[in-house]
Parts: sequence; structure tokens; C-alpha cells
Amino acid sequence: MLETSARLLKLLSLLQAHREWTGPELSSRLGVSTRTIRNDIERLRTLGYPVHATPGVAGGYRLGAGAALPPLLLDDEEAVAVAVGLGRAAGGGVEGIEETSVRALAKLEQVLPSRLRRRVNALNSYTVQIPGNAPAVPPEVLTTIANAARDHERLRFDYTGHDGGTTVRNVEPHRLVHRRSRWYLVGYDVERQGWRTFRVDRVRPRTPAGPRFTPREPPEDGDVAAYVEKGVNTAMWRYRATVLVHAPAGELGRLPLGLEVEPVDEATSLVRLGGDDLDGIAAWIGFMGADFEVLDPPELAEAVLKLSERYRRAVSGR
Repeated sequence: MLETSARLLKLLSLLQAHREWTGPELSSRLGVSTRTIRNDIERLRTLGYPVHATPGVAGGYRLGAGAALPPLLLDDEEAVAVAVGLGRAAGGGVEGIEETSVRALAKLEQVLPSRLRRRVNALNSYTVQIPGNAPAVPPEVLTTIANAARDHERLRFDYTGHDGGTTVRNVEPHRLVHRRSRWYLVGYDVERQGWRTFRVDRVRPRTPAGPRFTPREPPEDGDVAAYVEKGVNTAMWRYRATVLVHAPAGELGRLPLGLEVEPVDEATSLVRLGGDDLDGIAAWIGFMGADFEVLDPPELAEAVLKLSERYRRAVSGR
């Protein structure tokens, strides 16, 4: 009986680690006959594990999803990752998930071996998490958006803008992005015909979901994190500026996210940037190490002129 139980645990571990196994592969791994494998598969099914079998030469066994969650087998690294993730989730970010995460973490820590419990406790004890002040998002909103993105279904929702007004949006969802305690949805706005970033705490999905769509090429060559970072940064700018820089775009180096560089020709580039302080923008432009012309706004040209006069006075005695 002990040998059979150990073999069942090993079989379950194999099924959880790989998408599909053939009978001979499992037989070779466990050192038993294929008939024994079939019997063990039936035992797992009796215990509530939904093991699907595909007949034929190319067939095999695959662990599927069932009506209830059966016990999972985790290796050491997976167990530590899950425990740390639950600890972070207990800190908030998703509405109502804190208590659930604490309960799940308590169950996991109860069965962790002492060597793993020490690793998890060390990580939690010597890691400081700064809680965010962003509004929590209901988990059903996140799952609704994620399911629509997975199934390529349009998402209709009421969206509250910065001014407090509400509009109805029809969006092809692409990805959810978590940034500094806030959740963002990146999607293609069908009516506005362009990619947009939406704060998920301002999204109220409508049902039913819209029709299916064919996925489009994502913005920023698929780097949705950079796209969200740029959008969030530029949305908070007080001033926006356009500068013609006398240098090729490839020689400007790595610019901060939120700046747009557009090649004009082999020797010049357009740089669009912004910020809350014109003097700060004027000083930063000088860091690019190339001659430039301020195209917009006129106030920035005045700030650059004032800065140049200050620099001139600083060396006038030499």
C-alpha cells in the first residue's frame, strides 16, 4: 500500500508538471507496466483528479480542470514563490483579497517543511512593502477584463474620466498592467480608433460582452509596460514641448520613458517632452549634448534664454 501511494504521488507530480504524457512515457518514468499506469489513473480519478485520456498512437494522459480544486503538489521553489506571493497579496491592491490571502497563506505555512518556512519567514521579515494609496479594484472586474482579453471579446464599460464625467467605451482588451499599486487596461478603443490606457478602478463593465475580434498589433512593439509608463507620465505633465535636436535619433542615448523621438533626417530629430516646470525642462534639454531649437511652446524658449543668460553670467569674469 505504501508503494502504491508513493507511486500515485509521483504520477500526480508528473501530470502536474507536463502538459501531456503517453502511457509508455509514464510507464518508463515510474518503472511499472502500462496496465498499472491505467489502474493508477483510475485511482486518481476516484480521488477527484480529472485525468483526461486521448486514445490512439498520438494520445496520452492530461490533467484537466475539475469541479473542485484537488490538492496540488509543489516543489520547494514553487512553494516559496506561492507563499511570498500570498504575503504580497495580503498587502492589498485588489478589493477583498487581503483576508482571503491571509487564510490561504496560513493553510500553506501549516504544511510547509521547516526549511521552507524559515526561507519564507526570512523574506517576509526582511522585506519592507510600502502600501499604495490607490483605490482597490474588485476582483470580479479584473477577471471580467482578463477573460475578455483571453477570449478576444470586446469589452463595453462605463468609464469615469479625470473630470468626473462618465462615458461608455467599446474596447478590444489586450493586457492588464499593474503599476505602483494601480491596475491599468491597455486596449484598442473602437470608436476613437486608437490604443488607450484605462485605470481599472474607474471601469464598470457592462454585460453581456461584445462580439469577438481579431487581435491587432499591440503598441510599442508589444511592450505594453512601456506604453503604460509613457501614457501615465505624459498624462500628468503640466507643460508639453517640441524641440528640434541637431543629432540623429540613434545618438541621443537612452531617454526617459515618456519622451518621444522622431527622426527628421540623418542629422536631426524631433523630441517631444514635458514636465511641470519650464526651467527644469530647459535644463534637461541641455543634457542631450547637442544643439537644438525650441519649436513649442514660446514660454520654453524664454526659459532657455533666461537659463543661458544665467550661465553666461556665471563665467563672465573669466
